Formats: sequence, C-alpha cells, structure tokens
Amino acid sequence: MDKRENGAGTVLAMGLVFAILVLMLMVMALGHAAVAASKAATAADLSALAAADAYRGLSTGPPCQIAGDVAALHGASLIECRLAGDQSVQVKVSIKTALPWLSTGMARAGPPPDTVLPGQP
Repeated sequence: MDKRENGAGTVLAMGLVFAILVLMLMVMALGHAAVAASKAATAADLSALAAADAYRGLSTGPPCQIAGDVAALHGASLIECRLAGDQSVQVKVSIKTALPWLSTGMARAGPPPDTVLPGQP
C-alpha cells in the first residue's frame, strides 16, 4: 500500500456524510415549504369565506377588514382583497417562513357562478 493513500477512505467517508447532510437539509426545507404552503392556502380559504359572508350581509363589518383579521389569526398577512360584482371575494395572503421566501395562498369565495345549475356538479 502506498503511503500517499493513507486516509483516503476517511476523506471519502467524510464527503459522503457531507453529501447526506446536504440532502437531508434539502428534504427538510422542502417539507417546511409544503407545510407553509398548506397553512397559506388554509388561511386564504378561511379569510375568503369570512369576507364573503360579510360582503353578502351574513355577518357585520367591512369584508376586507374581516379577511385581514382572519388571516392574522392564522399567522398570515393579507396582501390583496378584491370584491366582485357577483358578491364574491378573492383574497391573497402570505406567510413568513424560515426559508428566504414567503409562502402565498389565494382563494375565492361567494355564490356559485350563474352557469352552475342547482343539483349539477
């Protein structure tokens, strides 16, 4: 055995351990992003439903203010709130993550479009 090769196995093993650690960090970041996206979607859905109820007069208060309050209760920030003429509301929310980007969610709530007939999917 050549003396120049002493410790080569250790260097190879350390390289493999480093590669596995980087891969594990990437998988954890992907999981964190998936959870944040789910939270943002849930916050957007609930904010849109609450705002639509207020817009249709089923609850009191300004629809976009209610959407912002519901989003805040779920750890999100209201980015956009649009009231449509068909009594529907579209909201966009964002959630801060430990990753270098925000996770956003968008939802629409209100009565179904006129093209949907009762009893049909």
